[in-house]
Amino acid sequence: MGWELFVNAVVSGLLLGGFYCAVAVGITIAFGMLDITNIAHPAFVVAGSYVAYVANSTLGMDPLVACLLAAPFAYLIGRGLYRVYYVAFESREGESLQGLAFFFGLLFIIEVGLLMEFGVDYRFVEAPYMGPTLSLGAISVPLRYLVPMTVGLVMTGLLMLFMYKTFIGRAILAVSQDTEALRLVGGNPVKIKEIAFGIAIATAVIAGALLIIIQPLEPSVGREYIGRVFAICVLGGMTSLTGTVVAAMLMGVAENLTSTFVGPSWSPLVAFGILLITLGFRPSGIFGR
Repeated sequence: MGWELFVNAVVSGLLLGGFYCAVAVGITIAFGMLDITNIAHPAFVVAGSYVAYVANSTLGMDPLVACLLAAPFAYLIGRGLYRVYYVAFESREGESLQGLAFFFGLLFIIEVGLLMEFGVDYRFVEAPYMGPTLSLGAISVPLRYLVPMTVGLVMTGLLMLFMYKTFIGRAILAVSQDTEALRLVGGNPVKIKEIAFGIAIATAVIAGALLIIIQPLEPSVGREYIGRVFAICVLGGMTSLTGTVVAAMLMGVAENLTSTFVGPSWSPLVAFGILLITLGFRPSGIFGR
């Protein structure tokens, strides 16, 4: 019985890790590659959840389809936000503390806006994969975890292909390493960073659909993920999408094992514990240089 409990905890942790990957990949782009401390990223995830909720409850639309349709608009919003951030802070070399305050304000605006519109009641969606569970011997795999894991890993895989196989993707990788070198070969760092930040916000909105599939939510739920996403980004090596996948899986397994064998109340401390250990022993992360 103990062995079966351990195996199920690990499997559930891997499923959770796939979802964490979807949530954290945008932070890897914004914080790791662009050096933008977008602490409002989880708020955009929650906003995406409410997009899925409204489309599902009013139109009967699948939450994943709703957020895929919303992703292009989120991309444009992200590009606009970066423009504001660049003009107000980055172009004046005042991005460090004031830029952080900008995203704190954005976090507050999104959360209060959602609170005023939807209140504090927990919201949920309905979909064919919300209830069924696959049984593989003694291992149980809920579809409401398997679907988010699959979507999260597919989205990250497509992003990796985009980064390594397209000109814009390689330019994003270049701007994260050497902005001046990108200028020398004719690239526009501001435009590239604008595109990259738009992609980061689009991934957050898609991750929002995954969040509301996994759990009911209310506007302040995003706060629970602030520490997690930054811990995954640092643990993975800041700029490495592969590292993000590995770190998210490790985080999911560590949290689930802690929740199963120690207690659910200790689970939120795992992210911060892993972050402190990583900074102490390997500041560059698993795949960092």
